[in-house]
Amino acid sequence: MAVLKLDRWNVAIGDGQPLVVIAGLNVLEDEGLALATARHLKGVCAELGLPYVYKASFDKANRSSITSYRGPGLEEGLRILAKVKAEFDVPIATDIHEVGQAEPLAQIVDVLQIPAFLCRQTDLVVASARAIHATGGLLHVKKGQFLAPWDAKNIVSKVKEAVGGADITILCERGSSFGYNNLVVDMLGIGEMKNLGVPVTIDATHAVQLPGADPRTGGASTGGRREGVAVIAKAAVASGANGVFLEFHPDPDKALCDGPSALPLDGAASLLATLKAIHGVVQSA
Repeated sequence: MAVLKLDRWNVAIGDGQPLVVIAGLNVLEDEGLALATARHLKGVCAELGLPYVYKASFDKANRSSITSYRGPGLEEGLRILAKVKAEFDVPIATDIHEVGQAEPLAQIVDVLQIPAFLCRQTDLVVASARAIHATGGLLHVKKGQFLAPWDAKNIVSKVKEAVGGADITILCERGSSFGYNNLVVDMLGIGEMKNLGVPVTIDATHAVQLPGADPRTGGASTGGRREGVAVIAKAAVASGANGVFLEFHPDPDKALCDGPSALPLDGAASLLATLKAIHGVVQSA
């Protein structure tokens, strides 16, 4: 397996490396919340000795309803992300949705993320790979809910072809569609994707979603099983995941997007300490 690095930040991901934490808000709500979340999570990860990447989306382009909150947009979102990066000296991860966003995003973010629904969009994958490779960053690709783990080999090959064979891809497991309004995670899939020669993370937050099944909105938004996030995260790390992707909020029930799947911010230290311990056992086995 290739060990991938963000040299500027002394962050490496892959077998034999510390567990990487990609965590933050589901979507940017305001500058103050972004800064407070980054401050808390950076502090927790620093105390635990875990590499940390701050994550927040500037736009949630795949909301269930056209009336749902999507975020501040590209210009304001990049301003907030740049402030977080400068104030806390942390690498940044965010989602991309359109080819034209690749260049401006790559100037600010260090880990460019392809959403699961878009992982087979060749133009988007190629543009994202080229833009983030040019600035020394990495590409985090979420495996679609409709793909078998081994089918992700085509994603990896697209990226390599786009950047002259360089290794910049991290694959992310986030669950597979299982009937209506449900997702399941096959932990054996983590190893299958690692067999493609790339690091693998677990998006435990989105893996507990109940797509289009939030009873509070009559199906106009996605529901979730917050109590399952820690279960999936722990199982995935025990199964060999190289990193975890988690979303937090000071008051998840008031989050403007995917609140039912978000964890309370004050629980981050306990969960991450447990995940570090599990990862240590796996590494030493």
